[in-house]
Amino acid sequence: MLAFLISAIRLGMTFLFGCTGEIITEKSGHLNLGIPGVMCVGASCGCYAEYIYLDMAKRNADPFLAVFIPIVATIVGGALMGLVYSFLTVTLRANQNVTGLALTTFGVGVSDFMIAKTGPIYSKGTKYFTAPLPFAEETGWFGEIFLSHGVLIYLAIIIAFVASFVLTKTKVGLNLRSVGENPATADAAGINVSLYRYLATCIGCGIAGLGGLSFVMDYLHGNWEYCIDAIGWLAIALVIFTVWKPNLAIIGSIVFGGLYIASSYITGVSFANKEIFKMLPYVVTIVVLVITSIRDKKENQPPQSLGLSYFREER
Repeated sequence: MLAFLISAIRLGMTFLFGCTGEIITEKSGHLNLGIPGVMCVGASCGCYAEYIYLDMAKRNADPFLAVFIPIVATIVGGALMGLVYSFLTVTLRANQNVTGLALTTFGVGVSDFMIAKTGPIYSKGTKYFTAPLPFAEETGWFGEIFLSHGVLIYLAIIIAFVASFVLTKTKVGLNLRSVGENPATADAAGINVSLYRYLATCIGCGIAGLGGLSFVMDYLHGNWEYCIDAIGWLAIALVIFTVWKPNLAIIGSIVFGGLYIASSYITGVSFANKEIFKMLPYVVTIVVLVITSIRDKKENQPPQSLGLSYFREER
């Protein structure tokens, strides 16, 4: 049971990065279906940066730089994907759904190329990411569950809380939500709609990219052997499950992580049935979507202009 909870938390934080990033993006009115590709590119950039640094440093690698450099590379890679998406959808007014799917296809291709080129070599840097807190062993089962994780696990939780605070308690968050709800009204009030959409998408993609790095380093222990796009789709589903609230996504991500790996901890389950178990997060998401639609509470609904391009001249 203890091993199950630890694995659920580590996998869940991968979902949390993707979910938090997508919530920020969707609050601006952008429906970015490219999150799976963004996470793939984030993993590629972070892992390759780690590989280059460790190769240059040899045995003199600094633990801080071994973590800091890949994180920065991941954020930059994810943000660049967000910049491409924003340029196509905001400036060129391309269809958001098609653009997102194109980003996913591109990201998967980049991921497959990087896996073929370097593969499990990245496991050399895993120890820097998965080092537990110094006092974890002294606190028994509590320390094993909550204190035995690496830096990315806690970073995911911190980012989710900060995102929740910014979206609900600050003027920036209010402006962002108004852009997602009614961009014409926001524009009339003097809010730069294009700027907010660009920034929200780039920041959201940068955060989502960290989910790819977290999955490789924390859950796969550096042995990056297959594409992680399926994880990205679950992160998007988690946005609906948590009704666009980053703070709820913390618990929801652990639930999703537990549902996704549940079959691995149940004996006597065939391979086919294990794949059916992996469908549970999607089933739960559909149930939540139906319930929230029936209740029709404003705070539990997506932004009103989600997925719609804004044409200022039609205001």
